[in-house]
Amino acid sequence: MSVDTKWTYDENYVREYSQNRGEPEWLTEQRVTAIRLADELNLPKPEKTNIKTWNFTEFKHDPGEISAIHSVDELHEDVQKLIDRSTEEQNLIVYRDGKPIYRTESNYLKEQGVLFLDIETAAREHSDLLKNYFMGSVVGVDEHRLTALHVALLNGGTFIYVPKNVTVEVPLQTIYWQHDPEAGLFNHVIIAAEDNSNVTYLENYASFDREHSAAANIISEVYVGQNAKVSYGAVDHFEKGVTTYVNRRGRVEKDGHLEWAVGQMNEGNTVSDNTTILQGDGSHADTKSVSIGRGDQSQNFWTDIIHYGKNSVGHILTHGVMKDHASSIFNGVTEIKHGGTKADGQQTERVLMLSERARGDANPILLIDEDDVTAGHAASVGRVDPMQMFYMMSRGISRTEAERLIIHGFLAPVVNELPIQAVKERLTEVIERKVY
Repeated sequence: MSVDTKWTYDENYVREYSQNRGEPEWLTEQRVTAIRLADELNLPKPEKTNIKTWNFTEFKHDPGEISAIHSVDELHEDVQKLIDRSTEEQNLIVYRDGKPIYRTESNYLKEQGVLFLDIETAAREHSDLLKNYFMGSVVGVDEHRLTALHVALLNGGTFIYVPKNVTVEVPLQTIYWQHDPEAGLFNHVIIAAEDNSNVTYLENYASFDREHSAAANIISEVYVGQNAKVSYGAVDHFEKGVTTYVNRRGRVEKDGHLEWAVGQMNEGNTVSDNTTILQGDGSHADTKSVSIGRGDQSQNFWTDIIHYGKNSVGHILTHGVMKDHASSIFNGVTEIKHGGTKADGQQTERVLMLSERARGDANPILLIDEDDVTAGHAASVGRVDPMQMFYMMSRGISRTEAERLIIHGFLAPVVNELPIQAVKERLTEVIERKVY
C-alpha cells in the first residue's frame, strides 16, 4: 500500500511547537526553513532499496506531558535491564517518547564543566554553544527530505560537551524508550569533545510494543578535537511497526580518534548512514557494526570513512546475519581524497545467510584520489561454514547449539566493544530472540 507523502505538520505548527518549548529564535527559524525545504526535497535514494512506500510521515509528534520519575525502579522492566547497577556512580538520562524522565550524573561532570543534557534544556540554557554544533559541518538540513523533516520536527535528543583536557572515566548512557505505539521520534544527539579530551557514550533505542506504527528519524553529530577520543556505542532495537532512518556522522581533527560500535537490531524497515570524516593529519576512525535481518524487513546500511588528513587511518568491519525473507544491503565505502598521503583504509563486510529465501548484499567500495596510500577490502556472503559445524558436532555439540555459538562468535566484535555489561547482556538476549 502506498504511503501518502504529505504530512500534518505545517509551518505554523512548527513555529508554535518551538515557541512552546522556549527555544531560541535561531532554532525556531531553522525549523521553519526546514519545513519549507521538506516540501521541495526528495527522499534519499539508497542503492537497491525502494523506500518510497515506507512510513516516514504518519505518527504522533507530541505525546503531551510526561511525568518524571525518581527511581529507576519505576521504569519498565526491560528498560531497567539496560542500566548498569554494578556501580553507584552513574551518568544516565532515560527518555520516554522523547521526553527526559530520569537523570543522574556524577559530581565529576559538574566539577569539570562537562555538559550532559537533554537537547531541549541545552537549547534554553546553552543556546550559543549548541548553535555552534547543531547541523554543523557533518550533516546538512538540505541533503534530502528526511534531514529537513528531522530539523523541523526535532522532539528529543542529547547534548554532550567535554571541555579541553578533560577525561570522563564513567561512560555516559542514554536510553530512548518509545512507549506510545503511535509516537514518532525525531532525536538529535551532539557530542562535542574538545582538544585532548576523552569520553565514552552509549545509547539504546528501544520499543517493546509489537503494535507500534510510527517513524524514527535520528541524527547524531560527533565532533572530535585534536588528540581527543570519543567511543560511541549504540544498540537500536525498535519493534516491527517502526520505520527507522538513522544518520550517525562524525568529524575528527588532527590525531583524534573516533570509535563506533553499533548493533542495529531493529525489527522494522531501516535505512542507516554512518559516515566519518577524517579531517586532520593522523586522525583515526574504527567503525564496527552488526545487524540481524528477519521476517520480511528491508534494510540498507551505508558505512563511509572519508580521508582528508595525511597518515589518517580508517577501518570498517560490518557483519550481518540474514534469515526468513529479509533483505539487506551493506555498503562499505573508503574514500581517500587528494592530499591524504600515507592514508590507510581497510574494510571487511561479511554476511551470514541462515535462509535460502533471505537476501544479503555486501558491497565494498574504494574511491582513491591519491597514489601514496594503503587500502584494501574483503567481502563475503555465505552460509555457516560446514567445517566449523563438523568440528563442533564431532565434539558432542548439537547442530542447533553449534550454529548458535558460531553466530555469537560472528557478532562478538561489536558486542564485546560495548562498555556497559548490562547492555551487552541485553544485546545477547536480543540476538538469541532474533535468530531462534
